[in-house]
Amino acid sequence: MRQRVILLLVLLLSALMIAACGSKSKEDVVKDLSNKWGNVNGYELDATMEIKTGSTPRVYDVNVWHTKPDFYRVKVTQQGEDVTQMIIRNKEGVFVVTPSLRKTYKFQSEWPKQNSQAYLIGALGEDLLADENVTMEEDDNNYIFQAATRNNHKSVMPSQVITVDKKTKLPKTVSVLNEAGEEQLLITFSKVDLGVQHKEEEFAVDKFTEENSNTTGAVESEEFQVHYPVLQWEGTTLIDEKKIVEDGTERVILTFEGEKAFTLMEQPVVYNEESTVPVFAPGDPADLGFTIGAITDNSISWEQNGVSFFLASNNLTREEMIEVASSVVPGGLK
Repeated sequence: MRQRVILLLVLLLSALMIAACGSKSKEDVVKDLSNKWGNVNGYELDATMEIKTGSTPRVYDVNVWHTKPDFYRVKVTQQGEDVTQMIIRNKEGVFVVTPSLRKTYKFQSEWPKQNSQAYLIGALGEDLLADENVTMEEDDNNYIFQAATRNNHKSVMPSQVITVDKKTKLPKTVSVLNEAGEEQLLITFSKVDLGVQHKEEEFAVDKFTEENSNTTGAVESEEFQVHYPVLQWEGTTLIDEKKIVEDGTERVILTFEGEKAFTLMEQPVVYNEESTVPVFAPGDPADLGFTIGAITDNSISWEQNGVSFFLASNNLTREEMIEVASSVVPGGLK
């Protein structure tokens, strides 16, 4: 009897030790995922991005190429619309290409190093490593992390929930939340191929402008409509709306005064009939979700709904300028 009891105890302890060895800690899982996503020589992925910040959710198809060390191509297309933009990083710099407008902007920027994006899996791994307070839960099939965001939207969307498939160790979804814990943006990955590398010449900007030149054509200008930010800050009010016409082009200047003062200028987008050389844009690319703009410490510019916007301020941070830009809608509240 005594021998049987000892044998049972030994078997029980062995089972417990095996179970303990098979269960990885949060730190081990985060390290493994970060290494898997960040140390790969290249990858290609497809995802959908649903933005829920407006009155009607907008859905975009996202395709990403990344080849080490610093080559990127991010293609974003709005579902149901013939609107595509690309961010391209090659040895010459960072470019934003908008085929439908036949416009290419060039940045001297370190993007995406200074601005994490939820659809770049290397950046997701860095997000997990950077947050000392990251939490991890598990179910039968997934690891579920909650971590802080590190992009230009982090003041209004400070946290994200990253769901990772246990078997493949690849991300399945990223849900970005506002301060109230409400989902504002959802990335759903449909394909992630690790190890895929593209040749240097495949990241040439003119390759993408030429590919789209036969399909985009000249886009007819939409009727110009004044847009207003619906974001309301206490003590910041619209005090002046001025309309100017120069060379047949109407321009509107909105002046907001208060603790968070800014000026917003709007005019119809000027479409290029022919593809031209890239135009230098100061600052860094700013992913607003619905479009890609250009941001500096004192201004942000973008194009949407056939309107070109330029917001300038000496009082707002980059995050606050993005917050205003993201709230601008046609005929919004004054």
